[in-house]
Amino acid sequence: MNPPGSLIMMPLGVLYGAVTRARLAAYRSGLFSVSRLPVPVISVGNITTGGTGKTPLVDWVCRVLADDGHKPCVLTRGYRRSNPEIQVVVSDGTRVLADARQSGDEPFLLARNLLGVAAVIANADRVAAGHWAIQNLGTSAFVLDDGFQHLRISRDLDIVTIDATNPWGDGALLPHGRLREEMSGLSRADCIVITRAEQIESLDYLKKSIQRYTSAPILTSRMVTSRLRTIQGDVLDKNKFSSEPVGAFCGIGNPVSFFTHLERQGAQLMFTYAYPDHHAYKQFDVDQLAAKAKAAGATALVTTAKDAVKLNALSVALSCYVLEIEVELDQSDQLIELIRNRLARFGRGR
Repeated sequence: MNPPGSLIMMPLGVLYGAVTRARLAAYRSGLFSVSRLPVPVISVGNITTGGTGKTPLVDWVCRVLADDGHKPCVLTRGYRRSNPEIQVVVSDGTRVLADARQSGDEPFLLARNLLGVAAVIANADRVAAGHWAIQNLGTSAFVLDDGFQHLRISRDLDIVTIDATNPWGDGALLPHGRLREEMSGLSRADCIVITRAEQIESLDYLKKSIQRYTSAPILTSRMVTSRLRTIQGDVLDKNKFSSEPVGAFCGIGNPVSFFTHLERQGAQLMFTYAYPDHHAYKQFDVDQLAAKAKAAGATALVTTAKDAVKLNALSVALSCYVLEIEVELDQSDQLIELIRNRLARFGRGR
């Protein structure tokens, strides 16, 4: 039997679907205008809410662009930042200019990781942010973070990430489920990247499901540990997990994937706790986490880099480690070639 809350959400999902289809049709017909920036634009997005591993792929794409001589800039909305109505230059590419509260956790993390590689700007109006970046930062290519449904801005390459461990949520549209749009929307994608492939035994069924909606190339990727560090920034041996019982916590879109990653790394998980995505930590939270972890026999805590950016001002009673990850593409040369071809096409006037 469906719970009462589910029955309430089902008609809202139907309404959401109708609105989404109408919006897409308005863009296709020209009723809603699409703006083109005078430099190439690559979008990295998804069709479900949160947790598909798109942020590490945004980082990867920026590095490809920089290696090819471009001056990239990430355009992002900056989810749950303190003042979403204003533009925040999170980084100009050489300096981090805002904190996690002002910019949002993921933009701040990108800004810190991409110093010397790419600028990061948080602004709901990404067209305005793009023109500002060209004029003030000399940006020569943009990466739209979470841009698949942001149809107001034209893009030269649409990359869609699909989480192998939970590709469609429960298959229902928001707010009943996790789908941002119907799966037929994948027909707009130029490339599909399946993430967290290492956590699934076979991808055959998922690939066949995707191919029902698009003929775009389907690439696979995995999340790998780039380093383990303390909350203060001291780098640790990645094998430290195998010798110390830990309690793990996070506030991300797919917490199970994080806990699974830790177990695959050999971590002795004594305790796990998942907060809602983008959780804003308070001192009470970390006090409770430390107490529960101790009671479960853990001698340290471990969390994600996204969560760690919101813990610096708090006092954690136990040692707290930060697991940093990066994406590793199985067909990286194919995606690099696709990016270069699309940018070359832009240079030839499309």
